[in-house]
Amino acid sequence: MGSAISLRADFNGDDLRQLARQTKDADQARRLLALAMIYDGCSRADAARLGSVTLQVVRDWVVRFNARGPDGLINGKAPGKPPLLSADQRAALAEAIERGPTPYLDGVVRWRLCDLGQWLWEEFRVSVSEQTLSREVRSLGYRKLSARPKHHAQDVDAVVAFKKTSPPQWRKSPMATPKAK
Repeated sequence: MGSAISLRADFNGDDLRQLARQTKDADQARRLLALAMIYDGCSRADAARLGSVTLQVVRDWVVRFNARGPDGLINGKAPGKPPLLSADQRAALAEAIERGPTPYLDGVVRWRLCDLGQWLWEEFRVSVSEQTLSREVRSLGYRKLSARPKHHAQDVDAVVAFKKTSPPQWRKSPMATPKAK
């Protein structure tokens, strides 16, 4: 049977009880009080009973406390799965969305999620589902709005000249005016 892991020397039982009174996290307070018992000379089994855990859990608390101090006893968020796209790949994706597709190269006139997924595969050999890609695109600040495709040789002056500028004909008709009472 191995020996117990010793606690840090820069704290004592009174310090940990003081920290337990000040904290707003109930789990951290319970852990601090259990470790204060160990500092005061109680057995680790007694500390485990006070904390309503097993000896292995108390050992884990001691390891975390020795490594990071009292903050090591706060429940942290699990790291989770790493993101599929790196920061460089996200930046390239945002640039591709801003630039828009090149019809003769990309084969599309507007980006859809499936097209962006294909582009990511061709550029970086990263396979991303449409659902994940939708979250990534949304986190970059883009929405599911798509602009109407525009012909590459469209004349802006011709578009402005074609727009209707006069009011509709029904407003000019004397029959359409409301009668005054």
